[in-house]
Amino acid sequence: MPRIDIGHTGIEHTGEEPSAAHAPPPGDRTLPLLLAERDSLRHYVAGLMGRDSQGAEDIVQETLLRAWQFAGRLDWQDRPIRMWLFRVARNLVIDAKRKDRAVPVGLSTADFGATAPAPVPDHAEEISERCVLVEAMRTLDPPRREAVARVHLLGQPGEDVARLLGVPRGTVKSRTHHGIRALRAELSGNAA
Repeated sequence: MPRIDIGHTGIEHTGEEPSAAHAPPPGDRTLPLLLAERDSLRHYVAGLMGRDSQGAEDIVQETLLRAWQFAGRLDWQDRPIRMWLFRVARNLVIDAKRKDRAVPVGLSTADFGATAPAPVPDHAEEISERCVLVEAMRTLDPPRREAVARVHLLGQPGEDVARLLGVPRGTVKSRTHHGIRALRAELSGNAA
């Protein structure tokens, strides 16, 4: 299989995924070298990640794991391992920030108007409430039901309703007042 150089990482890619089979033998000095770089790597990644200490620790662990997995293919003599570790950690930080980014590059939340999306109405609850209201309206006598429906549900002015029904304006006010009072009593009885 052809070997492909992956830039400045010091790894030649063979097309295989790294695994424990590529890890150094037990007597190798890889582990002490990696552990010696751990604190400087942690400090470097913490500077890149800011206040996300858990994310920084995850990046450090992933970087050290990759170094362990690629230990058999890394050039430990001619290239300083610290530079390779820092490059891998930096790439992992960039990947993590790209993954967490909610807004595409070049756009800001101000471009979208409101900061939060409008809430989606719960149609099931709306239908349920409407059914309860219809049942309560059926308990009213027809003149009160019509006055309440026209004034409070359809939003028609009291004068127009009075003219349409051919009754005085005070009668419409009385019917809506007593109708609403009866609805409240009916609905509070249903809620109990």
